[in-house]
Amino acid sequence: MEGNKHLHQTSFYLLLFAVSIALCFILAPFFSTVLWGAILALIFQPVQRRLVARLGRRRNLAALITLAICLVIVIFPLTLVTATLVQQVASAYQQVRSGSLDFGAYFTQIVHALPESIQNLLARYDLMDLPGLQQRLSAGAAQISQFVATRALSFGQNTLQFLVSFGVMLYLFFFLVRDGREISRLVRDAIPLDEQHKLHLMRKFTTVIRATVKGNVAVAVVQGGLGGIALWVLGIQGALLWGFVMMLLSLLPAVGAALVWGPIAIYFLSTGAVAKGVGLIVFGSVVIGTVDNVLRPVLVGKDTRLPDWVVLISTLGGISLIGINGFVIGPLIAALFISCWDLLRKDQHNIENERAPVEDEPV
Repeated sequence: MEGNKHLHQTSFYLLLFAVSIALCFILAPFFSTVLWGAILALIFQPVQRRLVARLGRRRNLAALITLAICLVIVIFPLTLVTATLVQQVASAYQQVRSGSLDFGAYFTQIVHALPESIQNLLARYDLMDLPGLQQRLSAGAAQISQFVATRALSFGQNTLQFLVSFGVMLYLFFFLVRDGREISRLVRDAIPLDEQHKLHLMRKFTTVIRATVKGNVAVAVVQGGLGGIALWVLGIQGALLWGFVMMLLSLLPAVGAALVWGPIAIYFLSTGAVAKGVGLIVFGSVVIGTVDNVLRPVLVGKDTRLPDWVVLISTLGGISLIGINGFVIGPLIAALFISCWDLLRKDQHNIENERAPVEDEPV
């Protein structure tokens, strides 16, 4: 009798594992759709709760209003910026192909403006082959712009697929934001862990998701926006494109938007535009550089942050494995990893404290 019960339980767990894997394969084509629908629902859940309390527990109406707020705050501005960005990418690609935008020539101007001692040092290490470097830089810029333009064209050709995924995301968002608390309770009850461990890991999961998206993305958008405005004021072509690049780089701690505005400031200084170069350096260092220190504690809270080196490594690893979604999943996995080991450490510490009185008793 006991053997049959064990066999039935084992068979059930194998069946549960098999259907879970099968569901993952079925949902794989809509991975990004499900992920961002769940993330947006998690972020807007506090808005839903407040609306439900004010509307007399009418959850459907509250979810519709929350969806409308999400569209106005997030979706519509993102769509507008994306459309403008695609136009600037196509324009930059045409300029690179026609030669009017030559990164190799810009690099050559910077090298010639360097002090003679530095030029001699570069020549000693065979780094003064300017025609070769210029050709490689121009070819690399052309390849990058062609790749981005091709991806933009592919995106335009897959408009129907995008619209379907977008509709599914909004549909999923509605039900997740409406029934989020019940779904969270069901998932928590189904996880075979100690209740305190489950609560701790669920809180960490929610905190990291909100911190990564609400905090990091908001800071990146502000830094990219400020950088783009600064470049537009200074007359840089494709300011929106460079602002978007700065926004992406701002997701990485210890790297940041300086990888964009720094070389541009050096170019200004090397070509005699000292006022523009110094102004960009001051603006980038003082304004853009301090946004993270000012906004992140307000949006996220100091107690929710992972060490910068953990965020950097996990973000880069996540992006290299699964693309842009990795900037959320990478830090999330790292945070859960640290939390699990922290729980193990606390459990071992509690066990040692329970055993200590017994071991200290005289024989």
